[in-house]
Amino acid sequence: MAVFPWHSRNRNYKAEFASCRLEAVPLEFGDYHPLKPITVTESKTKKVSRKGSTSSTSSSSSNSMVDPLSSVLDGTDPLSMFAASADPAALAAAMDSSRKKRDKDENSIVGSDFEPWANKRGEILARYTTTEKLSINLFMGAEKGKAGTATSAMSEKVRTRLEELDDFEEGSQKELLNLTQQDYVNRIEELNQSLKDAWASDQKVKALKIVIQCSKLLSDTSVIQFYPSKFVLITDILDTFGKLVYERIFSMCADNRSVLPDHFSPENTNDTAKETCLNWFFKIASIRELIPRFYVEASILKCNKFLSKTGISECLPRLTCMIRGIGDPLVSVYARAYLCRVGMEVAPHLKESLNKNFFDFLLTFKQIHGDTVQNQLVVQGVDLPSYLPLYSPAMDWIFQCISYHAPEALLTEMMERCKKLGNNALLLNSVMSAFRAEFIATRSMDFIGMIKECDESGFPKHLLFRSLGLNLALADPPESDRLQILNEAWKVITKLKNPQDYINCAEVWVEYTCKHFTKREVNTVLADVIKHMTPDRAFEDSYPQLQLIIKKVIAHFHDFSVLFSVEKFLPFLDMFQKENVRVEVCKCIMEAFIKHQQEPTKDPVILNALLHICKTMHDSVNALTLEDEKRMLAYLINGFIKMVSFGRDFEQQLSFYVESRSMFCNLEPVLVQLIHACVAYCFITIPSLVGIFTRLNLYLHSGQVALANQCLSQADAFFKAAISLVPEVPKTINIDGKMRPSESFLMEFLCNFFSTLLIVPDHPEHGVLFLVRELLNVIQDYTWEDNSDEKIRIYTCVLHLLAAMSQETFLYHIDKVDSNDSLYGGDSKFLAENNKLCETVMAQILEHLKTLAKDEALKRQSLLGLSFFNSILAHGDLRNNKLNQLSVNLWHLAQRHGCADTRTMVKTLEYIKKRSKQPDMNHLTELALRLPLQTRT
Repeated sequence: MAVFPWHSRNRNYKAEFASCRLEAVPLEFGDYHPLKPITVTESKTKKVSRKGSTSSTSSSSSNSMVDPLSSVLDGTDPLSMFAASADPAALAAAMDSSRKKRDKDENSIVGSDFEPWANKRGEILARYTTTEKLSINLFMGAEKGKAGTATSAMSEKVRTRLEELDDFEEGSQKELLNLTQQDYVNRIEELNQSLKDAWASDQKVKALKIVIQCSKLLSDTSVIQFYPSKFVLITDILDTFGKLVYERIFSMCADNRSVLPDHFSPENTNDTAKETCLNWFFKIASIRELIPRFYVEASILKCNKFLSKTGISECLPRLTCMIRGIGDPLVSVYARAYLCRVGMEVAPHLKESLNKNFFDFLLTFKQIHGDTVQNQLVVQGVDLPSYLPLYSPAMDWIFQCISYHAPEALLTEMMERCKKLGNNALLLNSVMSAFRAEFIATRSMDFIGMIKECDESGFPKHLLFRSLGLNLALADPPESDRLQILNEAWKVITKLKNPQDYINCAEVWVEYTCKHFTKREVNTVLADVIKHMTPDRAFEDSYPQLQLIIKKVIAHFHDFSVLFSVEKFLPFLDMFQKENVRVEVCKCIMEAFIKHQQEPTKDPVILNALLHICKTMHDSVNALTLEDEKRMLAYLINGFIKMVSFGRDFEQQLSFYVESRSMFCNLEPVLVQLIHACVAYCFITIPSLVGIFTRLNLYLHSGQVALANQCLSQADAFFKAAISLVPEVPKTINIDGKMRPSESFLMEFLCNFFSTLLIVPDHPEHGVLFLVRELLNVIQDYTWEDNSDEKIRIYTCVLHLLAAMSQETFLYHIDKVDSNDSLYGGDSKFLAENNKLCETVMAQILEHLKTLAKDEALKRQSLLGLSFFNSILAHGDLRNNKLNQLSVNLWHLAQRHGCADTRTMVKTLEYIKKRSKQPDMNHLTELALRLPLQTRT
C-alpha cells in the first residue's frame, strides 16, 4: 500500500456540542402513570361436574391492586385448603404454619420494651458457676407396663398409666455422684433430648417421668452457688415439656378440614382435646412432692385455655399459694420467678398474681437471716455477701414483671415497703435494676438516702451505687440534683480499696459525668481512676472496663480540641500496656474523629495527639497482620491525614506530609494517600510499590496532580517515568489470584495517558511533541502477543490524539497551564511535525492490515479496516483527494471477503449521508456515492 498524507479536519467543538444536545419533547402521559393503581380483573370458574359441561364464570374489578400470592401466606387460599382436605400431610403442614404464626403472635403479647428471659439466660449461666462436684438423683421405675399396650377401654388405659406413674415414684433410685459442672450440664441436656425422643415415640408417661425427675432437682441446694444456673437448665426442660403438651392438645382440636383459629376460645375445643387436657392435669395432681407438682403444672399453665376462659386466672393465685409451702427462701424465690415468667407469657394483664408473689416474698424475706439458712451457709462454707447475690436473677425478674407498664403509684408503694424492711440492700438493688430508669432518675436523691441507711454487711453499697449509675446513664435526674448526686456517689466509690470493685463502679459513673459536666469534672474522674488502677499494675486485670471508659468519654466529647485538652486523657491511654488492647483503643478514637470531625484542622494539640495514636496503630503492623486489618488501619490513618489542612501555608503542609510519610511507611494505602497529597515526594516513593499497573497509574495520576498545581517539570518527570516503565509490563498479571493477559489493561492505561498528553505543554529544551515521540518508540519496541491487534488499536488512538493536537483550540485545558495550542498558536512548523507523525502512524496501521490478508485473519482485517475508516471519517479532512481515496479503499477492504456486518455498514453509510447535509460537509455527498454496499447471495 502507498503512503498517504494526513490532513486533520478543523473542529468547532462548541458547535458540535450544541448539535449533540437532545431535543426537548413534551411528554403526554394520557391515562397512564406508573404510580397509578392497577385495575385487576379476577375471574372465578366453577365446574358443576366432571361429566357435565355447564360452568359458571364471574368477573369482578377492583381499583386497588390485588396480590394473587398474598393469600398463600396465611394458608387460606383455596388450593391449600383443598389439598389439606384430601391429604393428612398437607393438613399437618397447614397446622405447622398456623402454629408458627400463633407462636409469633403470642410471643408479641408483651412489647419489645420488655426484655425477654432468653436475654438473661446466657448471663446467668456464665456468672453462676462452681468447681465443686455435683450429683443427680435418677429415679428408675420398674417397667411393669408399657405405654404401647393395647387395651380396648379408655379407663383401663388411664389406670395403666397412673400405675406406671406410681411405680415411678415408688421405684428404685440411682444417684450419679462426683460430676463436674460440664458433666452436669451434659447430663441435663441428655435428659432434655430423652424427653423429646420419648414424646416423639408416643411414650408420654416416660416423658412425664423425666420432667418430674428433673423438677425434683430444684429442691437440692447442696451446691448453692450453682443453683441459679441449675434453675435455668431445668426450666429449659420444663419449657420444652409445656410446649409439647400444648401442641399435642392443640393438634387434637383440628378435624380433617380445619385448623383451630389462632385466638380460640374453649367453645372451639372438641371433647377429645378437653378430656386429654384434663387427663394431664389429673396426672400432675397425683404427684406427691410439692416442688415437682408445682413446676410441672406451671409448665402447662397455658393449657388451661382449652378448658375455660377463667382457667389461667384461677390457677395463678392457687399456684402462688402453693409456693408458701416451700421452706427454703432461695428455692421459693426461684419458684416465684418461674411462675411470673409463665404468667407473663400467657396472661401479662393479670397483675394481681405478680403483685401477690412480690408481697409474699417480702413477708418471707427475713428467713434469709434465720438459723436454718445461716446453718446451711456454715456447712457449705459460704458467707452472706456471696449468698445474697444468688437471689438477684430471680428477684430482678420478678421486679421486671411487676414494673412493666406499672403505674407510678405501685412503684412508689414498693419503695415504701422496701423501706419498712430496713432498706435491705438486696431488695433495693433489684428495685433499681427492674424499675424504669426515668422513675429511678427522678427520685435519685431518695435512693441515695436509702442506700446510705442500708446495712452493708451482706450487700456492698458500691453495688447499689453502680445500679443507680446504670439508671442515670439512661435517664436524666433533676438538674438541681446532678452535682450533689455525683459527689455522694464518688465519696463511696473513691474509698473502695479493691481495684475490681472500684473500676466496676467507676466505669458506670464516668458516663454520667461526661453527660452532665465539663472537662474539669471528667479530668478529675480520670485522674482518680489512674490513681486507683496504677498501683501493682491493677489496670492489667481491668482492660475491658478501661476500654468502656474511653468509649464513653469520646462518645460525649466530639470536639477533639477539648478532648485532648483534658490533662489526664493521654496519661489514661498509657495504662493500655497490652498491644492488641492499645491498638483497639486507638482505633476507637480514630473512628470517632473521622465520624465527628467536620472541618479540616491544624490545631497542634489535635495533630500531636492523633499522630501519636496513628503511630501506635501503624507500629502494630507486622508480617502476621491480616490484610483486612491493614486496610482498616490505613483507612483510619488516611481519614486523619485528609482532615489536616494548613490552608495556604504550603511549606507547613509539606512538612506534615513528610513527617507522616516517615511515620506510616509500612501501610501501602497510606503511602498512596500521601502520594496524592504531596507531589514532591511521589517520585521517590512510587518505585517502592509492587504492582506495575499501580505504579503506572500513580505516575500518571501524580503527573496530573502536578500539572494541576502548575508543577510542569515534576509532571514531565512523572510522565517520562511512566513511559520508561511500559516496557516492563509483563504479558500476564495476577488479578484476584488468577493470571490474566495484561494487554487490555495496558491499552486502558495508554488511552488515559493520551488524553493527558493533549494538554501537556512541550518542554522548551526538547523537540516538538517529545513525550508523544518517546511513547511511540516504546509502543513500537514492546513485545505484543501473537495474533494481537492491540498495537494497531493503540496507534489508532494516537492518530486521534494527533488530530486533536492540530486544532487551533484544544477540547479541554487545565486552569493556569498553557497547552501547545497557546504556545504554538497554529504555527505551520508545528502542524507539519504533527502531520509527519500522523503519516508514520498511518503507515504502521496500513502495513499491519496488509499482513492480515490470510484466510484465518480476514475477519480481523475487516474489523480493523472499518475501524480505521471510522477514524479517518471522524478526524481526517476528506476534502483531500488522497485521504478520500484511502477511505474508499478501506471501505472496500472491510467488505472484500464478506466478513463485514451488513447492518453496521448500512448504519455507517446512513451516518455519512446525514453528515453530508451539515454546513461545510458537502464533500461527503460524493464520498457516499463511492461507497457501495456489498450484497450477499
